[in-house]
Amino acid sequence: MNPKKTLYLANPYGFSPQQREGPLRELAAALEAAGAEVWEPFARNNQIDRASSGWAYRIGQADLRDVRDADGLFAVVNGCPPDEGVMVELGMAIAWGKPVFLFRDDFRRCTDSETYPLNLMLFTGLPETGWDACWYESIAQIADPGKALARWLRGGAAP
Repeated sequence: MNPKKTLYLANPYGFSPQQREGPLRELAAALEAAGAEVWEPFARNNQIDRASSGWAYRIGQADLRDVRDADGLFAVVNGCPPDEGVMVELGMAIAWGKPVFLFRDDFRRCTDSETYPLNLMLFTGLPETGWDACWYESIAQIADPGKALARWLRGGAAP
């Protein structure tokens, strides 16, 4: 049996107790149910004492290592613009050639493009055609066997 693929969950939800207990927990559970080993940065790397000198650097470096070492990245891209930390993590994953998947249940469009609902650079890690198979607008879509994440987790080619 193949080991589970690791999926870094780039998200801004961990900053709020309500979002950690609501959307973040639900999103991580859906990704795990789909077959991923979820690496959620707030759970993995935020146990550092913020009263100690250099805490922010240590968290940033731990998150960077996790993005580098994960098999793929699932990014929550809500907001106009989306969270800057998520954008940096997404940029690193794209630069390292990681499979990326984008989640946005925010209905606002933030783009000049007729094709993409967000800044075109966020889509540079997705295929030119069929990019929408890597785009998720609801938690229910994560389980869709026709979408790219489910195919990749089953051992299919990276998007």
